Amino acid sequence: MAVIDPAQRAALLALFERYADAVSADAESLRGFCSFLHAHPHCCERSLAVGHFTGAAWLVDRQGGRVLLTHHRKLGRWLQLGGHADGDPDLARVALREAQEESGLRGLTVEPDVFDLDRHWIPEHGAEAGHWHYDVRFVVHATHDDRFVVSEESHALAWRAVDEIAHDARHDESLRRMALRWLARTRG
Repeated sequence: MAVIDPAQRAALLALFERYADAVSADAESLRGFCSFLHAHPHCCERSLAVGHFTGAAWLVDRQGGRVLLTHHRKLGRWLQLGGHADGDPDLARVALREAQEESGLRGLTVEPDVFDLDRHWIPEHGAEAGHWHYDVRFVVHATHDDRFVVSEESHALAWRAVDEIAHDARHDESLRRMALRWLARTRG
């Protein structure tokens, strides 16, 4: 298992501090993420049984009005793209990699600062025990073609209007939170 070094830990803490400055209402989540980072030197490894950091993408189209969602194969729900860090503490890079792998889209760009934090329980699946995902989410922009390719990790992919996600209680609470945050940011 890869241990994050002091410079990598400091970079993650700086990332979280910038998020705290931008989104003061999320102080409780931030404390939990920082505590997890300090308590677990293997925090970016999927093999850490209690949980691990993951990188996720709020993947918006060129106009910023739609977001690409996946109907997740294991969880059976519509969610943002993302996945395991697999030892990589550069979670923006993880989010970008996962967005590319899961969508087949090229020419994507990632914003360097955290857009959202979400800690959620992943239930037992096969031989894998239930565990926590400390999901660090970044805005990723589609810059070219928006024709995606469905990967093995998804039942389906779909572009959804951010307005609709924000006001539809059938969507996951964290998706609605991100949609509202995105609308506030883009409509200023």
